[in-house]
Parts: sequence; C-alpha cells; structure tokens
Amino acid sequence: MNDSYLGDQFGPRRRGPGAGRAGAGLWEAMEQLRDVFEQRVGTRMGRGDVRAAVLALLTERPMHGYQIIHEIEERSHGMWKPSPGSVYPTLQMLADEGLITAEESGGRKTYSLTDTGRAGTEGSAERSAPWEMPGMRDAASATAIPKAGAQLAQAAAQVARSGSPEQVTEAVAVLDEARRKLYSILAQG
Repeated sequence: MNDSYLGDQFGPRRRGPGAGRAGAGLWEAMEQLRDVFEQRVGTRMGRGDVRAAVLALLTERPMHGYQIIHEIEERSHGMWKPSPGSVYPTLQMLADEGLITAEESGGRKTYSLTDTGRAGTEGSAERSAPWEMPGMRDAASATAIPKAGAQLAQAAAQVARSGSPEQVTEAVAVLDEARRKLYSILAQG
C-alpha cells in the first residue's frame, strides 16, 4: 500500500526524509484516526456528575485524588476520565461543605466522608453512579468496535512500518481472516 491510496483525507502526506518508507503514510493515517476517535469517543460529564462520582467512591473507602480519577476511568471502561482540574476543585468544595475531610500523609491528601457526608449519601444509594448511567453504557458499546478497529489498524501499520516481508505477509493473512470472521458474524444473524 502506498501513500497515494490514502489520499489527502487523513491530512497532508509527509514529504522529505523517511517519507518513502513502506507504511509511513498508513502509520500517520492511523495516528490521525486514533486521535479523532479519542476526541469523539470521550464522554464529557457535568460538574454534578463529578460530585456524584466522588461521593459514590468515597462511600466505599477513603481515597486520594489520583485514585478517584483512576477508579472513575476504570469503572467507566475508559469512557470517562475526569481531569484533575475537575476532581480537585470538587474535593475542595465537598470539604468546604463539610461532607468530606482530607488527611495528609506522605505528601498526599486522602479524602474520606464525614458523618454528615455519609448521611447525605445514604439517600442516594438507590441512584446509579454516573459511570453506570444508561448513556455511559450506550456510549461504551457504540464506540467499542471503532476503537478496536483503530487499535487493530495501528498494529497493522506498525507491522507494515517495521516488519520483515515475511511478517507483513503473515499480518495480511491474519487481517484477511479477521475480515472473513467479522462478515460471518453478520451472516449468522
């Protein structure tokens, strides 16, 4: 596959040193495609959702800010990773409201619910956590195949870029088999 196959739909083609490498255009196209998916796939949540998520997590156990961010990302299957710029001000606001306390140890603040915070979250136990909301689940399932496809294409581009001719031939066979299997899934339905 050469650069002309991709046209200019993935942006300008590289010129100059290294531009003629096998798979260079494909590699660049896959990087741009991955960036597009990451921009479109991410779910933007509101300030109230960050608050609800923080409180839901702190009902389970005390955590520091990074743990909260990591837990939200993990529980949302990568669909939502709040920024420190949304989590830490929320933690400060909850502390100001007397719902959480911060205890510093080893240079990190660990946050936990106060009695007031625990009492306030008891009424919300029957509500779903923000990462369990139907919209979040729908977004995760709607983007699973495009994300997997982009990752597969990245791997194929890597083989095209740095693999031996034998490895490239083997990769083509694997991709052909994967395509056939995908179509067979549709044929079953």
